Amino acid sequence: MGKIVKVSGPLVVATGMEEANMADVVRVGEQRLIGEILTMTGDSASIQVYEETSGLGPGAEVVTTGSPLSVELGPGLVENIYDGIQRPLEVIMEKVKSNNLPRGVEVPALDREKKWDFVPTVEPGAQVVGGDVIGTVQETPSILHKIMIPPKMKGKILSIQGGSFTVTETVAVLEQENGEKVELTMMQKWPVRVGRPYKHKYPPVIPLQSGQRIVDTFFPVAKGGTAAIPGPFGSGKTVMQHALAKWSDVDLVVYIGCGERGNEMTDVLREFPELVDPRTGETLMKRTVLIANTSDMPVAAREASIYTGITIAEYFRDMGYAVAVIADSTSRWAEALREMSGRLEEMPGEEGYPAYLSSRLAQFYERAGSVSCLGSDERRGSLTAVGAVSPPGGDLSEPVSQATMRIVKVFWALDASLAYRRHFPAINWLNSYSLYLDSLKPWYDENLGKEFLQNREWAMAVLQEEASLNEIVQLVGKDSLSAKDQITLETAKMIREDFLQQNSFVDIDSYSEYDRQARMLSMIRDYDTQCRSAAEKGGALADLFAIPAREGIGRAKSVPADQYKENYAALSEEMEREINAIGEKGEDAL
Repeated sequence: MGKIVKVSGPLVVATGMEEANMADVVRVGEQRLIGEILTMTGDSASIQVYEETSGLGPGAEVVTTGSPLSVELGPGLVENIYDGIQRPLEVIMEKVKSNNLPRGVEVPALDREKKWDFVPTVEPGAQVVGGDVIGTVQETPSILHKIMIPPKMKGKILSIQGGSFTVTETVAVLEQENGEKVELTMMQKWPVRVGRPYKHKYPPVIPLQSGQRIVDTFFPVAKGGTAAIPGPFGSGKTVMQHALAKWSDVDLVVYIGCGERGNEMTDVLREFPELVDPRTGETLMKRTVLIANTSDMPVAAREASIYTGITIAEYFRDMGYAVAVIADSTSRWAEALREMSGRLEEMPGEEGYPAYLSSRLAQFYERAGSVSCLGSDERRGSLTAVGAVSPPGGDLSEPVSQATMRIVKVFWALDASLAYRRHFPAINWLNSYSLYLDSLKPWYDENLGKEFLQNREWAMAVLQEEASLNEIVQLVGKDSLSAKDQITLETAKMIREDFLQQNSFVDIDSYSEYDRQARMLSMIRDYDTQCRSAAEKGGALADLFAIPAREGIGRAKSVPADQYKENYAALSEEMEREINAIGEKGEDAL
């Protein structure tokens, strides 16, 4: 037990803490505020308090719990809404009958009274190792929760029983190799700053299908990969992350609202229960865990929220699920790091951020991956990390954006000018990139054919050419360009408006499957090729740009999902017929 000697906002310094260790969780003052030890100097400890410290003064007691900041893992996580240190917000609201989070409230993260139906999957006498599944709980219609042996244990199952249990009741007894008997419950604890172990990490080779055409076709992210969404205020970061949470083909989504505005988190909480998951037909909340840590909550808890979220995600990854962690936003998290670093009087780095900013960001993103899970049976799980970055004034040269760009392999650069023109998703195709294309090529070639990536390369080249032609157009006007260049501009316009632009308010267009994307892009390329051929024969450009099939391509994205294959095939034939007629007419005129 120690005594406080200094209080500086969320930083508290206490002496008499010789029995405590670095990273221990402590309880501070009469209200038992929760904190974590950041540094130790002799018997003096600097403590980061995760709650409001007003009213706290020198002389108040500090008691260490002897364990690091940990999360409870077990049935009851899915559909729950937690704050940054895994306190269940809805349970607290019912308990205190208020919308405000009181200080010092102690509520377990997992419900201790709710009973779950446990179904054993091993027999007594079975030899098990860490990560082995010993039973299952149908947590929601979308998620079968697998109860696993904690990672560092192995031995023989002495007894196991099925039935209804709470998360703290014994479901099995394990005899370890040293003869020690351990009672196993459905819940385990894990320190948030330590990555959960796995057998082997594989290179990501399967794309994460998001249903957003600019993401899937142009800048794909792999399952188990890392991506960043940087952009200025109002460019649609949160909208983009909502779309990924809704449509990505993952089994579970962990959404971390880290330092975001309260009304944005409210939108998430209102929308997700009403949205229907396209994979299961249930509501989206049935496969979502929410960490709500809004901008008015204590700044120190923001720093923990990222780790809390990714540890929960790793737990579900260990069951063999594909999980996506969506962090909104890592800039607010970095601001919390900067504030604590300043109060600790550490030497500041660039723009006041601590010198260890890059390594902390890397620690977060490196926990993503496609892995072979622990256990004697073969399970593959993946964890995809997507972080939003909110650079002040949209300046991508600031430290958080630059550090993130060095770590992640996919960069979706949002552009405010596109957002103001009502072009969504407002991802700038000239500034964005994906480094997963080479590793995903075998999957694309096998599932979509070799033409898919060839068409993608062609479309990117057309958009690049359009950018350089636009400078000439501003000087001399569009009519002074050659026929080839005018066709390039028309094709680029089709790629931008008919392919990349998506309307999330129209059900058919809010999600676009890979096959539809491949056929749409192929159709635009065919139009371009045939127009060039007809123009060489003397076909009039005005006629080529005004054919009915050109308008049909513009409406192709609104064709219902069960009709698009036949519709696109008929449209291609019609387009070929109309363009050939204009080409022949041009030849006759010559």
